[in-house]
Amino acid sequence: MPYPVSPDRRTTVEETHMFIQPWDAGLDDAEWQTWIADGHDFGHLCVNGLPGAAPVVVPTHFVGDGNRLLIHLARPNPVWKAIEHDPNVTFDVSGDYAFIPGTWRAAPGVPPTDGVPTSYYAAVQFTCRARVIDDPQAKAELLRRQLAHFQPDGDHAPVEVDQPPYGRMLPGIRGLELDVVEVRAKFKYDNQKPVELRTTVADRLTERGEGLDVPTARQQLRRVDRIGTWKP
Repeated sequence: MPYPVSPDRRTTVEETHMFIQPWDAGLDDAEWQTWIADGHDFGHLCVNGLPGAAPVVVPTHFVGDGNRLLIHLARPNPVWKAIEHDPNVTFDVSGDYAFIPGTWRAAPGVPPTDGVPTSYYAAVQFTCRARVIDDPQAKAELLRRQLAHFQPDGDHAPVEVDQPPYGRMLPGIRGLELDVVEVRAKFKYDNQKPVELRTTVADRLTERGEGLDVPTARQQLRRVDRIGTWKP
């Protein structure tokens, strides 16, 4: 599986920074690893700002490589000074989200209008230590690894330091290796609610079919199959 984390690096729910109810926590490493591998390769790099400045957040694609995340960004990006000041960063990936109306969640015997709405979503947060890559050969290798993921058919020019088109573009970018220190995974799909309510909500999501409703319904049903009735 991608993005392995050694046992001494795994994080309990109580230690996380992202609030996670016990019933929403990842069931095992394979759950979040499979979710990431299933096309969730775009996220937000979150970097502590310079003293007195706000944090810097950069949306970007990424590729997993063992226990690292590989990224490249434009050289003028303001994130570099912040990373050089503090290389401890968070990379957040979220998806399969939908708004759930309160009328869908009312308990039996409760007026539908008294139901409380919520959001469903999956989120994986990687706490990492960033290393900047400026060596041209190392940047070229990083791009090869990214292209192997995003264009696996190989329908692109060779990425070589001394050949066009990439060779002349390499000075305009910097690479990032993010060494994963810990992983926090959350799958918020009303996992603590009765099975009947959860399956009904999944049916309604599929019927509504807006935005990410259908993949959200799939996550809902997958968690129903694995958890069934939640038991502390």
